Amino acid sequence: MSASKLSELAEEEERRKKRAPWGVIALVLLTGLALIRNGSGEFDVGPPQPASAAAPDSRATLGTFGPAPASLPFSVVSRVRIPAIHVDAPVVPVGLDSDGWVAAPPPENPGLAGWFTGAVSPGEKGTAVVVGHVDNKQGPAVFYGLGALKKGNQVEVLRQDGKTAVFEIYGVEVFAKSNFPGDRVYGSKGTPELRVITCGGGFSKQNGYDGNVVVFARLATVA
Repeated sequence: MSASKLSELAEEEERRKKRAPWGVIALVLLTGLALIRNGSGEFDVGPPQPASAAAPDSRATLGTFGPAPASLPFSVVSRVRIPAIHVDAPVVPVGLDSDGWVAAPPPENPGLAGWFTGAVSPGEKGTAVVVGHVDNKQGPAVFYGLGALKKGNQVEVLRQDGKTAVFEIYGVEVFAKSNFPGDRVYGSKGTPELRVITCGGGFSKQNGYDGNVVVFARLATVA
């Protein structure tokens, strides 16, 4: 085996070790995402909430789709596009903050989305995670319309290696942060998957949003 191949394998193993176990991330989300704390919910009309018809059906949940494209290697993410809700946003890497929360992009820049680097990169085998604010005190933010998405809509993730991973949405749900189903949301189906997450559910000034809108999507093609 060549030295360059050995180096690539070593780098991948190091990235794998740095990825947080899903059980840990589920616990973080039970506490609440950082972006939940930053949502204002103070507008006359709140963000759209997923319709019951958008929930993943049992077939989708069990991962019995047809053959998926081959998984991609690791790559840093540059942008996310969701044409159905007119999202075309730069993506910054995010990890866990000092309080153990998933760190959202800076609230003063509500147009940014964040790729959680504790998971795989979008297009790799496994479940990738992209988060973003729903609103702030100035108005709607990048993922304000996330709850309006429907099955069959697409999420395009532009990667720094020049490839675009195109994911097909097969479900959209809102989950209470007090009963967040981490295994269901993050469990690997053995193929490249994507979750896009923002605030959702009811809102109170004391506690912010009481849930998360979660988009379930699978890799459909690579451009």
